[in-house]
Amino acid sequence: MGAEDVEEEVLFERRGHLGIATLNRPKAVNALNAGMVKAMLSQLTDWADDDAVATVLLRGAGDRGLCAGGDIVAIYKDMLHGGTETAEFWADEYRLNALISHYPKPYVAFMDGLVLGGGVGVSAHGSVRVVTERTRTGMPETTIGFVPDVGGTLLLSRSPGEAGTHAALTGAHLSGADALFLGLADHFVPSGNLPALAEALEDSTAEAAVERFAQAAPDSALAAQREWIDAAYAHDDAEEIVRSLRTLGDEAAAAADTIEAKSPTSVKVTLESLRRVRGLSLEEALDQEYRVGLRCLAGPDFREGIRAQVVDKDRNPQWKPPALAEVREADVEGYFVPLGERELGLSASPVQSN
Repeated sequence: MGAEDVEEEVLFERRGHLGIATLNRPKAVNALNAGMVKAMLSQLTDWADDDAVATVLLRGAGDRGLCAGGDIVAIYKDMLHGGTETAEFWADEYRLNALISHYPKPYVAFMDGLVLGGGVGVSAHGSVRVVTERTRTGMPETTIGFVPDVGGTLLLSRSPGEAGTHAALTGAHLSGADALFLGLADHFVPSGNLPALAEALEDSTAEAAVERFAQAAPDSALAAQREWIDAAYAHDDAEEIVRSLRTLGDEAAAAADTIEAKSPTSVKVTLESLRRVRGLSLEEALDQEYRVGLRCLAGPDFREGIRAQVVDKDRNPQWKPPALAEVREADVEGYFVPLGERELGLSASPVQSN
């Protein structure tokens, strides 16, 4: 792939004092690949020091969403060939997440349509996060035998009560109102008003522009379920969470069914990740996710989950082991131990100085 092809997958322009980054793979719902991440890192770094740029806007091309996550087909192919491209991609992606989190200028993200996985990483760490009535967001990693990353474990650990634990273990798609409740977004703007908001950002401050267009959000369905969610997910053991869910009504029982269909290993490692990440900085959280992610690459479930959901699409993953009770505590612990030299390929810490 030549440089021109990479540049076309994310478009950059300046209008007035607004720098606009448009993820431009609409057929793939703007899924992130290595070239896109490198381009964003470079351009955002330049704009941070450019006095002509006062505000940055991130949006997605097409009408399906901002970003459906990382390009998991590319990850699957890399796993099949035993490559190191995924580890390198994650290292750059996590540096981008950290840059966005500490960006020195207002970073406005239009979280319209699908905003999943890596899409959350390039939006929810921003300072001005806008959702709409079309927003469908979440961290669906347990569905494909993986664990929330891009700082998602930290974001969800900070959500009210145990709502973030519920979102992470079930991998549920959430509405814009739910995203506001979870702390993944700041403002609700009807999708039809986004073009006018983008135009206002060209010559107004981000605060003034968003204030003109923001409206009260609908009620959050997740917030309405808070009582049974907090009761069930207070446990630190996944099997106990499932047992508790089955005693708390139909909605809770449905959540138990959902969790039991996910990768048992991913569910247990995700829960442990959420508990361990409390009190960490974003950089520390990303380092933990990097260690866990590399272990997922080496295990069977991540590859099998992508195969079942995206490659063969039979929706019938054969998890190993197949049940929560068969995932040993020592197996979970192994995902978190420091990386050995043979595992690294890059760095023990993609976002912090070693």
